[in-house]
Amino acid sequence: MEDFFVQEDLNTVIREHSEMLATQLHAQGESLFPPDASKTMRKFTSGEAAAMLGVNDSYLRKLHLEGRGPSPELTPGNRRLYSVQDIKELRELLEKTARKPGDYLPGRRLAPEGSDQKYIDRMQVIGVMNFKGGSGKTTSSAHLAQRLALLGYRVLAIDLDPQASLTALHGVQPEYDLTDGGTLYDAIRYDDPAPISTVIRKTYIPGLDLIPGNLELMEFEHETPRALAQGNAGLFFFRVKEALSQVDSDYDVVVIDCPPQLGFLTMSALSAATGVLVTIHPEMLDVMSMSQFLRMTADLMDVIAESGADMKHDWMRYLLTRYEPTDAPQNRIVAFLRTMYGEKVLNAPMLKSTAISDAGLTKQTLYEVERSAFTRSTYDRAIESLNAVNDEIAALIQATWGRK
Repeated sequence: MEDFFVQEDLNTVIREHSEMLATQLHAQGESLFPPDASKTMRKFTSGEAAAMLGVNDSYLRKLHLEGRGPSPELTPGNRRLYSVQDIKELRELLEKTARKPGDYLPGRRLAPEGSDQKYIDRMQVIGVMNFKGGSGKTTSSAHLAQRLALLGYRVLAIDLDPQASLTALHGVQPEYDLTDGGTLYDAIRYDDPAPISTVIRKTYIPGLDLIPGNLELMEFEHETPRALAQGNAGLFFFRVKEALSQVDSDYDVVVIDCPPQLGFLTMSALSAATGVLVTIHPEMLDVMSMSQFLRMTADLMDVIAESGADMKHDWMRYLLTRYEPTDAPQNRIVAFLRTMYGEKVLNAPMLKSTAISDAGLTKQTLYEVERSAFTRSTYDRAIESLNAVNDEIAALIQATWGRK
C-alpha cells in the first residue's frame, strides 16, 4: 500500500511559512504606506478640535478671525480643519491666558525654584496587561497613549510585547525597520546596555513618542535566567524602572503594552509601573483565565517584594473590553465583577465595535481614521466609548497628582 503522507521537517515548514507571510505583509504595507511615505495624522474638524481643547467651537472661530494662533485649513465649504500641530499650538496659546495652570496643558507641574526635583508630580507609568491574548490589551494601550497626547500630555508608548502590534499600529514594521535592534531590550540588556534615548522614536502625533518592539525582546526572557544563575542579574526587575529614570523629565505619562504572559519582562514592567490597567473581556473563559493570572501575579510580586522592591502602586483598575451591552451573559459577568471589585472596575467599558476592528485592518486607531469611513452612528458610538475610557484614566492621573 502506498504511503500517502510524506513527512516534512517542521522547522523548515515554519520558516517557509514565516517568510511567505512576512513578504505578503510587507507588500500589503507598501501598498498602504509606500517606502518613501510615513504615517500622518488626519486633520480634525473645528468641533473635534474644540472638544479636545475643552472650549467652544465659537471661541476657536473667534481666535481664527482675530488672527491669533495657527491658521486652520479651509475647505471649499468654508469648514475649518485643524492639524495635530495646530491643536498643540492652540493649547500653548490658551495656557498663557488660562485661569489656572494646567487647564490646557495638563501634565506635571514644575517644582518651585531651588527644589531638588524638577516636577512636583511624579511621572505616571501605566502597565497595561493581561495573561490572555485577545483581551484588547494592545488596542487599549494604543488608544490611551494617543488620546493622552491629543489632550496635551507628553507621552511615551513602549511596546514590550514581542508580537509588536502596538509598533505596527504606529507605522513601524518590526521585521523590516528593526533589523538591528531598536527596542527596549537595547536599554535593559545585561551586557553593555544603551541609553534609552537611543531607542525612542518620534511619532506623527506631537507629544507622543514610541519605543517599538519585536522578537528581540524575547532575549531578555532567555538571558535573565542565565544571568541569575551566574549571579550577574542583580535586581533584574528594576531594569525597566532604571531605564525610564533616564528620561523622567521628558514625559508626563508612560504607557507600557506588556506581553500576554507573566515573564521577566512583565515583572520588570510591574516594578516600574505606578498604575496598572488589567483588560478583561467579560466572557467566562476569560474571567477564569484572569483568576489564574491574578493569583500568579500576586505570588510573583511577593517574591519581588521579598527581594527589596517597593510594589506599592498609585492605582489598579480593570477595564472591560469588547463589551456588548445587549449580550445577557456578558451583562451578568459585568455585574458579578462590579459587585466583587467595586470602583476597581472602570465605570466606562470599551464597547465592541466594527469601527475599531476595521480601523485595525489598515493598521490605524479610531483616532486616525476619517469619520466618513463609517456610518455616523457606528463611529460616534465607538469614539464616545473610547474617549470615556481614556478620559476616566486621565482623571485618575490627575487625582494621583492631587488635582481634580
